[in-house]
Amino acid sequence: MKFSNTTLIAAGAGLFAAGGAFVWSAMAEQSDTPPPLQAANTETAIFAGGCFWCTEADFDKVDGVVATVSGYTGGRVDNPSYRQVTGGDTGHYEAVQVTYEPSKVSYEELVDYYFRTIDPTDDRGQFCDKGSSYLSAVFVEDGDQRAIVESEIEEIESSGVLPGPVVTRVLDEATFWEAEDYHQNYYKTTPVKYRFYRQGCGRDARLEDLWSDDAMRLPGSTS
Repeated sequence: MKFSNTTLIAAGAGLFAAGGAFVWSAMAEQSDTPPPLQAANTETAIFAGGCFWCTEADFDKVDGVVATVSGYTGGRVDNPSYRQVTGGDTGHYEAVQVTYEPSKVSYEELVDYYFRTIDPTDDRGQFCDKGSSYLSAVFVEDGDQRAIVESEIEEIESSGVLPGPVVTRVLDEATFWEAEDYHQNYYKTTPVKYRFYRQGCGRDARLEDLWSDDAMRLPGSTS
């Protein structure tokens, strides 16, 4: 059967109109749908553990951590750049802001895990990275968090597991400045370079020397 151009155009217009009506109807139905339930309550914690690529990668492994952001904090320069911070003149630390669900992982557990992902005895930086921006520190928001971190430090030192005193600082929270986009999730976006860097820096080997089987032990893990 043959159709005239006029018939085909009319049929096409009808289909277009019907399709449009369907789309608008679907959109209207969606607009009447109640919004999804809010995510569980979350809190944040800030840790400086040397290279923030590594600190971010380590905390992303923790069940209950919902987001990690690499950035700079503790210094006196607003909105600093990576070059400024690593230059050592800003007072900033490379740090990671960890957002977590307290119902799944506690602040105490995060602090315990953090110490076993760093070298708390290094007063010059972390692993192959030396300088003020690579020093280890926990930034606390109140007295309760400070007490938890200081208690953890006392427990570590009393255990005698480390070859020297803990020099990790406990500092009041300051403005956290998000690092440049290319630093975020670096271990995911540039996996080959990241693995080469981490291995070459000797981070994991040093952690095993310091902490033995407790190195990077995840909260809730029994092995």
